[in-house]
Amino acid sequence: MLLPGLIIGDPVELAIRTLFIAWGAILVALAVKKGVEPLLLIPIGLGMILANVPGLHLTRYVCQDLSNEQLPEVVRGIEGLVNVITFENFTRICSPESTSLLGWVYHLVVRSEIGPILIFAGIGALSDFRPLISFPIGALIGSAAQLGITVVTVMALATGFKLNEAMAIGVVGGADGPTTIYTAVNIAPHLVGPLTIAVYSYIALVPVIQPPIIRALVPRKYRAVEMPSPKEVTLEHVLMFWFVCLFVIGALVPAAFPLVVAIAMGNIVKELSTKMGELERYFKTMADPLLDIATMLTMLGVGATLSYDFLAQYVATASPQAFLGFIVKAFTILALGLVAFAVSTVGGLMFSWLLYVVTKGKVNPTIGCAGVSAVPIAARVAQREVQQVKPGLYVLFHALGPNVAGVIGTAVVAGYYISYIKNFWAP
Repeated sequence: MLLPGLIIGDPVELAIRTLFIAWGAILVALAVKKGVEPLLLIPIGLGMILANVPGLHLTRYVCQDLSNEQLPEVVRGIEGLVNVITFENFTRICSPESTSLLGWVYHLVVRSEIGPILIFAGIGALSDFRPLISFPIGALIGSAAQLGITVVTVMALATGFKLNEAMAIGVVGGADGPTTIYTAVNIAPHLVGPLTIAVYSYIALVPVIQPPIIRALVPRKYRAVEMPSPKEVTLEHVLMFWFVCLFVIGALVPAAFPLVVAIAMGNIVKELSTKMGELERYFKTMADPLLDIATMLTMLGVGATLSYDFLAQYVATASPQAFLGFIVKAFTILALGLVAFAVSTVGGLMFSWLLYVVTKGKVNPTIGCAGVSAVPIAARVAQREVQQVKPGLYVLFHALGPNVAGVIGTAVVAGYYISYIKNFWAP
């Protein structure tokens, strides 16, 4: 064959590739034409398109099927280097082909967890945890806003998903992209693509999704509640906060520790750079080029998972029914993700109502919407909603407390889920 790139394979494979290429093109169009999360959706969409071009095979894996009796114990120790996929009667071991460029991007950046962890370090460098330290009660709101994770985990189980899949879907309710990717890679790697698209789509839609929920649950009168002035927070307070936080999470939820230590490192470098000029270079690197490179490569790798070649390793037989089942799962995940996000918003708002009652009117219930991890979009939504009722009212600082607490809360729940699946669940 003089032009091997024109070999398109069987009609089923071509149809699946065409579907994913069209999906990727839609994501790129949304980013370019509508401005929907362009830094995220463009590399995801490009990854989907490139990974599905017939003849390129940029995400093809080399696989070997072994019976469970033939499976050597040593394989269990190299799961970071290969994909070990367990089926009912056999186990499949897969690694990217030497020329599988996007397969290696996924394997070395996403599968290794390096990408999500570096993104978290960049987020830490960009985030301000002083509002949480000044307003520690916001941590409770951030915890209550994890309600969507639990509710949708149960809903996913009821709709036929396996426990590991249901838990990965539930984490979308935390509205935290890197945590969602980190969780999926650990317990449901075949779903990392649709889960990532779902979480970042709903983060982009925060200004559309949350206002109707706020207006339904918080009457205008209560959206105008003024809150006490924030307390002053020093560098020492920030360092002590991270010391206690890392100690507690490291002891109780070690699976969440890599994410939390990454965001702590980024934030500590940011805080210390104000006192030590030498660290300003590290701060600028983490907040800009490192975050951008990690995001670009991670999203390319995530997009590549939505491809015929990548998914072929996760189905026992590459039949039309198997791929159709995955596509149905993908769109079900999008629907469940929306429910998770909405329920998490409701959970944060209801708990902020409880705090309003307990503190005798010192907490504006509107800030409960910021308990989800979409930093700082959800906090800005709270600020905008109160200013529409009472211009000049400022609650952004108080809303940022639950907002950053939600980041840590989602990581903790994800860590618990990962630990449970790896230690107590048998597929």
